[in-house]
Amino acid sequence: MTKSTAENLLSRHFYQRSLRVKVILTQLPLSLTVALTVAIAAAYYPLTLADPIFGAGLWMHAGILAICLAVPWDRLPRASFLVIPYLDFVAVAFTRHGSTAFISAVGLLVLFPVFWLSASGMARKTAIFSSTAATFLTVLVPLQLGGARLTPELIAKYAIFPFMMMAFSITVVIMTASMDSQRLAIQAKDAELRRALAVSRQREQLLATVLDTVAVGLVVVDGDGHDQLMNSTQEGIHALAKPAGIADPEEKDLLLFSQAKVPLEPDARPVRRAILGESFTNYQLWIGTGDDARAISATARTMRNDDGSSAGAVVAFQDVTEMVAALAAKDDFVANVSHEFRTPLTSILGYLAMAQDEHERLPAEVVKFLGIAERNAQRLNRLVADLLTSKSMVVTTALTDVAALIADTVASAAPAAARNGVELVTEVPAQLRAMVDAGRIGQALDNLVSNAIKYSPGGGTVTVRAWHDGADVLCEVADTGMGMNDAEQAQAFTKFFRADPAVELSIPGLGLGLLITKTIVAKHGGTISIESERGVGTTLRMVLPGCVPVPVPA
Repeated sequence: MTKSTAENLLSRHFYQRSLRVKVILTQLPLSLTVALTVAIAAAYYPLTLADPIFGAGLWMHAGILAICLAVPWDRLPRASFLVIPYLDFVAVAFTRHGSTAFISAVGLLVLFPVFWLSASGMARKTAIFSSTAATFLTVLVPLQLGGARLTPELIAKYAIFPFMMMAFSITVVIMTASMDSQRLAIQAKDAELRRALAVSRQREQLLATVLDTVAVGLVVVDGDGHDQLMNSTQEGIHALAKPAGIADPEEKDLLLFSQAKVPLEPDARPVRRAILGESFTNYQLWIGTGDDARAISATARTMRNDDGSSAGAVVAFQDVTEMVAALAAKDDFVANVSHEFRTPLTSILGYLAMAQDEHERLPAEVVKFLGIAERNAQRLNRLVADLLTSKSMVVTTALTDVAALIADTVASAAPAAARNGVELVTEVPAQLRAMVDAGRIGQALDNLVSNAIKYSPGGGTVTVRAWHDGADVLCEVADTGMGMNDAEQAQAFTKFFRADPAVELSIPGLGLGLLITKTIVAKHGGTISIESERGVGTTLRMVLPGCVPVPVPA
């Protein structure tokens, strides 16, 4: 029997019992041993039963057992049961004295009350002293009552037994103290584990509640792609992906489609991509078929073991069907409105062309104004074309003076700058030739300068810089206007995005300028960056790589 098994048995059959039952169980071994002694005496030493002292001892044992059975120990002070082992010493003394001539081993019955006192866990030092003294008296008192002379030799002869009991008592006390200490430690550990289990269950319930509260489907998979955790939202999304007739389909069987409504290849499915170690954001797909189909945006993050191997992944599925429908409706609206712009724009451009055909009869200043009007009408026409077309933007490069483009942009923006109290400053070389699409780069410059002026409603300075760095051309538009915070900068190039201050101040705009500018720059193989601080201003920089055909002289 292992130690833990013995501890479990003791706990179940002794420690967890009432005090009355524990007193009876502790007294019972002595009573049974006395009964066995009586049986042996009746069988082999009948004269012992005739001894009145032995008989008195037996009656004492019987009476003590009756006391153990009758007294409600649970209602008395805790230590009151210790009277029983002291009474046992008296009963054992009578039993021993009455049977010494026939059964010498009866004196060992004193082990039972010694063990009881020593193992009680109460007043351990007193228990050792009491056990030793009681054993000593159990031996010597009968000798003295029998008329024996208590000489030092006689005392020494019988003293070894009490001292053996003292050693036994000390051993039991030490073992009991150790066991009590271990038991208390186990109880404390058990209480700690129960508290930890309660906290763990509470946290598990909290996690489940949080996961079921969010409107995003969450699934946790192991390294083999098996589901480990799924919230209620994801269960609903997963149900849409189940093909008819398959209760528990594998991912390759799920109804998952690309944005073009084409079934996704197995390795292109979000969970499969995640367990292969790929992390991604806003992976758009369709789940389900027919009227139940939903547009989903999937995001995944992988988990790794210490050795770098895959430990699984967490995949989030967000239903964006309404958002996709809203964007489609917005695109339709913009396309319809833009289409309506075509007729008046065509008329405006036609009459501007007719007026310019008579330039000889017009003042030079009017001809200049007509040229600016035509250029901006053409810009608006290109903007309408960009809104209408779903095809990729096409650029046609030619050797162009970027400095001249900047001059035209600044001239066109001068009236708006004057109305806003904005000073336009240019830091551009006299000539900056590069292979670019003049119309598209002019459009990009117009967008940047126009935005810089619009977002400086309280006045300020807009500085346009351009220079070359080897074969690269760099253009920079900086203003001292309202600026943007980090969140707004992150969305600055998003379609139809308008910063909160622009909306609050009713600054006109569609939120397309920066997106179109970024597309133009990207078509030239370049990049555009933004640096901004609320209340300080904004700087946008375009980098057009490899467009300077020959080195520019210093």
